[in-house]
Amino acid sequence: MSEESVVPRIRPEIAALPAYRQGRQASPDAFKLSSNENPYEPLPGVLDAVVAAGAFNRYPDATAARLRERLAARYGVSPDEVHVGAGSVSLLAQLLLATSGPGDEVVYAWRSFEAYPSLVAVTGAASVQVPLTADARHDLPAMAAAITERTRLVIVCSPNNPTGPTVGYDEFAAFVDEVPRDVLIVLDEAYAEFVTDSASVEGGRVRAVLDRPNIVVLRTFSKAYGLAGLRVGYAIGNETVLNAARSTAIPLSVTAAGEAAALASLDAEGELLHRVAVIAERRDRLVDRLRETGWDVPDAQGNFVWLAAGERTLEVAAAFDAAGLIVRPFAGDGIRISIGEEESLDRVVEVAAAHAG
Repeated sequence: MSEESVVPRIRPEIAALPAYRQGRQASPDAFKLSSNENPYEPLPGVLDAVVAAGAFNRYPDATAARLRERLAARYGVSPDEVHVGAGSVSLLAQLLLATSGPGDEVVYAWRSFEAYPSLVAVTGAASVQVPLTADARHDLPAMAAAITERTRLVIVCSPNNPTGPTVGYDEFAAFVDEVPRDVLIVLDEAYAEFVTDSASVEGGRVRAVLDRPNIVVLRTFSKAYGLAGLRVGYAIGNETVLNAARSTAIPLSVTAAGEAAALASLDAEGELLHRVAVIAERRDRLVDRLRETGWDVPDAQGNFVWLAAGERTLEVAAAFDAAGLIVRPFAGDGIRISIGEEESLDRVVEVAAAHAG
């Protein structure tokens, strides 16, 4: 072997990791329904706020203090109980690094957000994946039973990405009572704004009623607020826990433009609620129509629906692709279809009907 062919040694578990695969881009004449993006343009005032934050030659406020203060007032907590990062996924990465390492375990449902296994592997900890129930929901009793002395963190994704159902508040509260107080519970609520089921768990109520230092709630501005391209998310939780996460963060990862856009988006809450209501109603109609074609679609509470295509997943996804619908296949499991423009619905139903059964 020549010296030129020798490369630095890479941790085997990292070398074996697949790179994160985002939803494929769409051609101008296709509908991109692969990344759970918001089909609306930015909320009123957002573009002006981003332009006003155009001093890109200057570093941003590393603490995102204005946004933290605004969110703290919104949730009735102190600014130190709010942590802002470059999307909720980066905050989860920080919490994992702060709690978990070689020899430790992280418990989560599967299938769930595809980044979870990679984020856990980077810490050196081991993933403990608990299968979903037959109706594509979290099996919280089984997750509680999977916790051992090595468990450091448990992730609960509600609504679950990519399958759609939420976790109920009562079952979550019972689950919390089963989890040891020294194990961190992360409630990942990236799609919470789209939830219409009043029985679902909700981070604000969790913080107000349960008030446990081992619970952190994650939210994002990427989905309902339509800021996917600016990468802003936040965590609400115990100050000591969030300080540990802050210690693992890459400095200055939230830009001034991102913070300004998030603040402006919060100012446009009325329009946000209108848009969310439109998408949720569109989602519910799509679920009903897909079920009429013969697909067994799980309860959908995010801005997407799930087709459990199993071994036919890639075949069915190719049919959507051929029809100008870019969807997100998970080989061997199913297809996630984001709720996009109204004009996409008939085409989605037509393709699904042709491949039902």
